[in-house]
Amino acid sequence: MPALIAASSLRTCLGDGARTFAALLDGRTGVRELRHPLAGRLNVTAGYQIDEPAPGAALRAGAWLRECVAEALARAAVDPRRGRVVALVGTGLRELAAVEELALTGAATAPSRLHFGPAVRDAAPGLAEVVTIANACSAGGHALALAQDLVDAGEADAVVVGAADTMTASMLAMIGKVAPTPTAQVRPFDRDRTGVLLGEGAAALVVVPEDWTGPAVGRLLATGLSCDAVHETAPDLDGICRAMRDAWARSGRGPEQVDLVVAHGTGTALNDPTECAALLRCLPRPGAPLITAVKGAVGHLSGAAALANLDVALRCLASGMVPPVVGLVDPLPEGDGLTFVRDVRARRGVTLAQVNAFGFGGVNAVTLVEAP
Repeated sequence: MPALIAASSLRTCLGDGARTFAALLDGRTGVRELRHPLAGRLNVTAGYQIDEPAPGAALRAGAWLRECVAEALARAAVDPRRGRVVALVGTGLRELAAVEELALTGAATAPSRLHFGPAVRDAAPGLAEVVTIANACSAGGHALALAQDLVDAGEADAVVVGAADTMTASMLAMIGKVAPTPTAQVRPFDRDRTGVLLGEGAAALVVVPEDWTGPAVGRLLATGLSCDAVHETAPDLDGICRAMRDAWARSGRGPEQVDLVVAHGTGTALNDPTECAALLRCLPRPGAPLITAVKGAVGHLSGAAALANLDVALRCLASGMVPPVVGLVDPLPEGDGLTFVRDVRARRGVTLAQVNAFGFGGVNAVTLVEAP
C-alpha cells in the first residue's frame, strides 16, 4: 500500500533543501577546487564539498545526517519516545574517511561510530532500532522500500529513512584513475561529458502510514528494485528496466502517467547512454515526461543520491517548477527523443514523479511519488 512522507530534509554543498533547490532552479553549481591532501596524486582536482565540518574532521557524514534526522522529525512532529519509530540509513561507504584518517595520521575513532547508529540516536533518542544499509549508490532507495514495507506491515508507527556519505581517498582514487585528465564538472547527459565527481551530503525523511493525520509533503507510491550482479561496475539495461517496471507494477500506475523523471545522470560514459536507453525502451511516450538531474550541481552523493533526488522531486511537485540539468549543453545522441530540461527552469504541474538511483553491482531503485 502507499505511504506518506511526513517531512524531508537535505544537506548538500549548496546548503539545505530549500537553498539547494533554489540553486538548481537558477542553474548554479557547487563545484570547486578539491580540498584534499592527495588531490593531485589521485588525478581529481575538483569536487562538491561541504564546508562544515571542515574536510579532514572526523565523522563528517554522521554530523550532517544527525542534522537532517533532527530536522525531519521536528517538521513531521514525530517523537520516537511516543511510539515505535525505526531508522534505516543508506550509505555507500559509511564513515570510511575516518578509517583512512587513522591510517594517515593515527587519529582513532570509536568503531561503533563507523556506522550511523550512534549519530542517529544522538538526534532521535527513543528510536526502537537503527539499521545501516551499505548498498552502493542506490542505498537510500533501498532503505525507502524497506521503510514502506515496515509501515505497511504495521511493524513501525513511523520510519526515519536517512542517507549520508562523504568523500574518501579510495573513491577519489577510483574515479581519478579511470580518467585521462581530471574532470572539471559533472555534465549529465552531455555529449562531451568527461566523468563523475564526488559530492558530499545527507538526507532524511519520515515515512508514515497512509492514514497519518499530521503534515505530509508527498505520497510514496512504490519503489521498484533490482539486484542482478551482471557486472561489478557497469550498468545493465535489462536490470534498470526491471526496476522501473517493478515500481509501476507495485504502484498501480502506468508509465504513461509519469510527468517528471529525476534521473540518476552521473555524467559517465556508460551510465548516461544506458539510462537513456532504459527510458526510451520503457516509457510509451518517452518525450512526454520532463527529465532533470542534479549531479552537475551537487556532485554524486553516493548512498545519499536517491534521497537527494527524492527531495528535489517533492519540491517540483509542490512548486510546479523543474530545474534544468546543470552542466548539460549538448545532449548525447542516445538521448534523442527525451525531453531534458535545459538552460532554464521549466514550469509544469507535476502529478507523478519518478526518481532513479542505480548502483554498482546492479543494485537499482526506482521510486514513484506524487503530491500528498
